[in-house]
Amino acid sequence: MLYLASQSPRRRELLEQIGVSYKVVRVNVDETWHPAESPEDYVRRIAKAKAGAGKELHPEQPVLGADTSVVLENKPCGKPRDRQDGLEMLLALSGRDHRVLSGVCLIHEMLHYRLSESHVRFRRISRNEAAAYWDTGEPVDKAGAYAIQGLAALFIRHISGSYSGIMGLPLYETGEILAEAGLGSVRLGPADANPMGTVAPEKAPIQARGEKFGYSK
Repeated sequence: MLYLASQSPRRRELLEQIGVSYKVVRVNVDETWHPAESPEDYVRRIAKAKAGAGKELHPEQPVLGADTSVVLENKPCGKPRDRQDGLEMLLALSGRDHRVLSGVCLIHEMLHYRLSESHVRFRRISRNEAAAYWDTGEPVDKAGAYAIQGLAALFIRHISGSYSGIMGLPLYETGEILAEAGLGSVRLGPADANPMGTVAPEKAPIQARGEKFGYSK
C-alpha cells in the first residue's frame, strides 16, 4: 500500500484521478526556507523530508512526499502567514510571470525524485480584488496565496507546464516514479514493453534516479 505524506486535499484528489490507491500518513516537517538554497534545492529538500518522515512511520511501505512552491524573483513565496501577507503576495504576482516548482519524492527500496517546473502569468489585479479573494478563504493555505483550480483562475492569463503540478502534484512525474519503482500505475490501452512511454532506465534523461536511502527507526 502506498502512503501519501501529505494532508493536502488537492494531492489526494490528483492521486485518485489517476487511479492510485493510498493511505494518508501525517507528518510534521519544518518548511522554513534557507536563504542560501535555491528554490529547486528547497523544494527537493522538503519533498524528501516529507517522504522520509513518512517512511520512518511505515518502514516497510512505499511513501510519497511532495512540495510545491511559487517562485517570484527566485525566492519561494510559501504559504501566507496572515491576511496582510496574503494580500502582499497577490499584489506582488499581479501583472507578472512567476514559476511554480513541484517536487515529488517516492521512497521505497530506493529514493526516486522528479521536479516539475511551470510558468504562470497573472493579469493585473487591484487591491480590492485581492482583498475580496482573500476573504473567500481559498488562499489561506495555498503556496503563493492562490489556487489555480479555484477562483484564482480568473486572475491567470497564461500557463506553461503542468496544471497538476501547479495544483500540487505533477501527475506525469508521479506516474514516472511509480513505474520506475515497480509500483505500476494506470495504463491506457494495451500494455507494451515501455509502459507509460518512459525511456529505458539506462537512457532515461531524469533529474534524480534511485538513490540509496537510510533512515533511523
